[in-house]
Amino acid sequence: MKTYSLTILLWSCVFHEIRMIPSQKRTNKHSHSEMVTGWLENGGKTLHRTKRGWMWNQFFLLEEYTGPDTQYVGKLHTDQDKGDGNLKYILTGDGAGSLFIIDENTGDIHAAKKLDREEKSLYVLRAKAIDRKTGRQVEPESEFIIKIHDINDNEPKFTKDTYTASIPEMSGVGTSVIQVTATDADDANYGNSAKVVYSILQGQPYFSVDPETGIIKTALPDMSRENREQYQVVIQAKDMGGQMGGLSGTTTVNITLTDVNNNPPRFPQSTYQFSSPESAPPGTPLGRIKANDPDVGENAEIEYSISNGDASDMFDIVTDKDTQEGIITVKKHLDFENKLLYTLRVEATNTHPDPRFLQLGPFRDTAFVKISVEDIDEPPVFSRPWYLIEVDEDAKEGNIIGEVVAQDPDITKNAIKYSVDRHTDLDRIFNIYSGNGSLFISKPLDREETPWHNITVIATEINNPKQSTQIPVFIRILDINDHAPEFAKYYETFVCENAKAGQLIQTVSAVDKDEPLRGHKFFFELVPEFAVHPNFSIVDNKDNTAGIITRRNGYNRSKMSTYLLPIIIFDNDYPIQSSTGTLTIRVCACDSRGNMQSCNAEALLLPAGLSTGALVAILLCIIILLGKYLLLVVLFTALKRQRKKEPLIISKDDVRDNIVTYNDEGGGEEDTQAFDIGTLRNPEASEESRMRRDVIPETIFQIRRTAPLWENIDVQDFIHRRLKENDSDPAAPPYDSLATYAYEGNDSIANSLSSLESLTTEGNQDYDYLSDWGPRFKKLADMYGGEDSDRD
Repeated sequence: MKTYSLTILLWSCVFHEIRMIPSQKRTNKHSHSEMVTGWLENGGKTLHRTKRGWMWNQFFLLEEYTGPDTQYVGKLHTDQDKGDGNLKYILTGDGAGSLFIIDENTGDIHAAKKLDREEKSLYVLRAKAIDRKTGRQVEPESEFIIKIHDINDNEPKFTKDTYTASIPEMSGVGTSVIQVTATDADDANYGNSAKVVYSILQGQPYFSVDPETGIIKTALPDMSRENREQYQVVIQAKDMGGQMGGLSGTTTVNITLTDVNNNPPRFPQSTYQFSSPESAPPGTPLGRIKANDPDVGENAEIEYSISNGDASDMFDIVTDKDTQEGIITVKKHLDFENKLLYTLRVEATNTHPDPRFLQLGPFRDTAFVKISVEDIDEPPVFSRPWYLIEVDEDAKEGNIIGEVVAQDPDITKNAIKYSVDRHTDLDRIFNIYSGNGSLFISKPLDREETPWHNITVIATEINNPKQSTQIPVFIRILDINDHAPEFAKYYETFVCENAKAGQLIQTVSAVDKDEPLRGHKFFFELVPEFAVHPNFSIVDNKDNTAGIITRRNGYNRSKMSTYLLPIIIFDNDYPIQSSTGTLTIRVCACDSRGNMQSCNAEALLLPAGLSTGALVAILLCIIILLGKYLLLVVLFTALKRQRKKEPLIISKDDVRDNIVTYNDEGGGEEDTQAFDIGTLRNPEASEESRMRRDVIPETIFQIRRTAPLWENIDVQDFIHRRLKENDSDPAAPPYDSLATYAYEGNDSIANSLSSLESLTTEGNQDYDYLSDWGPRFKKLADMYGGEDSDRD
């Protein structure tokens, strides 16, 4: 009905007539076209050109026409139209033939369909008039426009069906929340069809909306999220400036109040109680407490601390970031016997306070926590975390070297027994008195073998063997001077035959297994018997080394191929230790520069051309001869034992050559220099030269002894002298004899078997002592023992 009334009102403005204007009166001010036509008739008559024109204006049409007939738009007409039907009007352009239909005879234009301005607001068409017979245009083609007039047929529409917005709680009145926008498809330039006004349908009294801009604002002060968090606001947009009859649309706005830190934490109770066994290790949680905070997120984050209390150093509290709880933990070991109850003052504080709300009060709260300690049976406790004991390595077995102390920390004070963990003392060198914890030695100690012993001592409650404690005991063995120094290595020393007096032929050094605190200091000198050696001397360099110096010019390998030089080495610790090392010096042939060439004495006696095979043969012969010689000695000894002692000469006619051999058994295990020409000298052993080790001597460098006269005599002169003494002996037998002077060596455990020491008696020799020498001499005891065997 509204559309129909508008059509009636505008109908008078729609129709525009196009009329032809004569050429001589052509005054069209809107638009015109000219057409020149001419033709030549049969009679030669020439047709003159006539100017034609037609007029048109814009056509206007109402949208959404709902009348019973088609809506008349306008009429096209030309002056060439005589009404005889010879002209035809043609319409082309936007919607021609579908939306707009023209009567080709009359030029009337109608709208065939209902039009929508919001879909298309104007149409551009072209019109022309042609002659039906000739098909020529009687008027040129011209454009005209059809505009669609708007009506209020569209309601306002919001850009979103639902809006979402948020605003901090406690915001002031008039705080902007969000802006909503609605659009109207009607023509904003024609009437009030597109003029939109906003209003709030739901959401009062909390929010309001600006009617022109659509901005939603808060309408109440200090809205609290804790009271209400979500709001739903409905906004209406109405066209026609909000007047009656206007169209409208609505949208929903969901508004959320965001949290601010406007609430302090609060404990739900003022006192908490927990208990803990005294054996709880540090870090053990005892319980949880929580202060409530209505805020959320970081505004509800709480930091717990122990602000005061009688044992704040015994406990700690940490914050669980997930639950915002305070976890109370043990900080140090508890002792029931020391204290039974602890009281703590715990404080909860917001970590992110908002300065705008500090006037609401302190954002913290306090509560008291009482912790009771429970008694348990504890293992023994040692007085120290570990023990260090020092003991001399010469300590006797059974000596107490130290003690460990442990006690039961409980009130009952149970008795304790001690033991040594044998896994740490496999050799059972140490032991402990179970009652008092005193450690003593069970076996001898040797620092040079094991300087440290690390053992474990166990203290166990007698009433409850499960309660035990282990403690390490470190035992350090202190060094004493119980090792004598000795040569640092085996020295291969030689002297050239052409050596000069005062020449250094060897430098020796020493080592000692002991480790004195002041360091090693060694002294070197010759043994007293060789204090003045005719061939060599020793010089102490005062730096733990000594040099061997020659004392004469020239040495002869044929007379003496090897020299033995005993050297005494002293240390400087208490008690003083010393040892004797023998230096073997070979005489060698050297070149003019002192380089050794040969040290073999037998090479001087052998022809230069002997081969290796000849040398082997000679050695075999020597071995065979020695074997025969030994056999003769055994036979002679056996015959001697089978007869009684008789005079050397039975009758005057018994004159014969005899060989008397005096054999000895050698120097025993300590004689390491057998077959040495020096054994002929047979030096006397003196017990007076021995020094006591338990007394510090007044000096260790004044021990000197005058060498016997024969020390400075050459070996050849010595032998000649002995032979002369033997020849002048009135007790010597009246025939040639060979006397051999042998030396069996020092410190032999067996006495000499030589007959030189036997008494010249007519009685039989007593050999019963051979039975006491052990199984090694059983054969000799059987051969020489017993009087019956001698008679036989």
